[in-house]
Parts: sequence; structure tokens; C-alpha cells
Amino acid sequence: MGGATIPLPAQAEVFPDADAVARAAADRLVALCSRDPGAPVAVCLSGGSTPKRLYALLAGPDYVGALPWERLHWFFGDDRLVPWDDAASNVRMARDAFAGAPIPEERFHPMPTADGLAAAASAYDRTLRAFYGAARLDPARPLFDLVLLGLGEDGHTASLFPGQPALTETEAWVAPVPEAGLAPFVPRLTLTFPALASARESLFLVTGAGKRETLRRLAAGEDLPARRVTSHGRLTWLLDRAAAEG
Repeated sequence: MGGATIPLPAQAEVFPDADAVARAAADRLVALCSRDPGAPVAVCLSGGSTPKRLYALLAGPDYVGALPWERLHWFFGDDRLVPWDDAASNVRMARDAFAGAPIPEERFHPMPTADGLAAAASAYDRTLRAFYGAARLDPARPLFDLVLLGLGEDGHTASLFPGQPALTETEAWVAPVPEAGLAPFVPRLTLTFPALASARESLFLVTGAGKRETLRRLAAGEDLPARRVTSHGRLTWLLDRAAAEG
């Protein structure tokens, strides 16, 4: 590969383009579903253009027949406090991208956004705990089978922005974010670091030249929110060449 290569995380894979990143993530999900046939599979969705490409790929002819849709549960890592049909809603993005996929309605778990911010955070926290079947997370029994994450140019992931109180939350699984760090500046809900860490596998999907500088800052050891993400399972960064090279 030409150009100077950014020092990458220990668990990183570089692909030619964003389509290849999405396909690699799709393959990981198919593999996860085959590990324990018959068991529920919980996926935590991310917003953004690369995850949207992944969801459309899963609903397309190459993958729609390879997934046990009746066993898959879809949760959200964050969302904006807007109606579900709003263009800024991660729920709308996911529904549009998954169009045609046989997702049972009871397996799709959007964040509530019609009530106040604190009430919505508490409601989704209860949803996750009810699905998990316990009030506390056990590292030996992850909440999610797969967590999908993106990377903002300011180093945020989910809606965990630099300098926000949600970064230090250790008890709640869902936190309110009254002020977003980037546009659109609307209140948000986000899963907290403990909830995101409760995964069998976690994937950062990072594409585009606009993410190069953020990756450099992470590689240099800067304390950005994305750097604080851990996983009880395997944590892998899937990057395209445009993001990985300077």
C-alpha cells in the first residue's frame, strides 16, 4: 500500500474500501450465528454511513438467506431524541437499510424517544435488563453477541462525547446526553461503557479519509472516548485503506 501507514490498534484489519469493510462485518455476524444454533443472537447497532451499508448488505441477496432472522435481536448503541420517522433517527436509518429483511417486530428494540430524556434512558435501561434477565452484568455471560461501533472525528463513539458526564457512568446501562458534541445538536441516548463492553465480539467500523487524523490521535495515546471502549470478548477495528493511510 502506498503512503505512510498510521500505527493501528493491535487488533485491526485493513480492507480496500468501505464495501469490503461492510462485507467483513457481515461475515463476522454470520459466523457468530452459527456458533450456538437455536440460541438468541443480540446485536447492538451503530449509526453512520458504513453501518448503513452493512445493514443493506445483510438484507440483500448475498446474506438475507444466511442469517437466522427469527433468532436475531436488534438493539441500538445510541440515538437522537427525535421521532422514529425523522431523517436524523438511527431507527429510521436502520429500518430503511433493512427494508425487505424478515425482522420480526418483537425482535427490533428501538430506543424510546417520545418521552423526556431521563425517562427514555431509564426505559431503555429496563428493556436491556429485562432481555438480559439480571440486574447486573456478568462478564461470563455477555449482554450482546455483537456490538457495532463507529468513530466520530472528535473521537466519540455511540453518543459518548469528550467531556460528557456519560463517560464516567458505571452503574446505568443507558445514559442521557443532554448536549451532543457534534451536529445535529439535539439530546441523545447512549449505551454506557459497561454495557458496550458486555459483548462476545465488538467491531469498530471506520472508513474514509476524514477519520485519519482521529486514528492518529488514538494511536498517539490521546484519551478520546473511543479509546476507553473495552470488550469482554474480541475487539477488532475494521478499517478501509482511506482511513488507515496518511
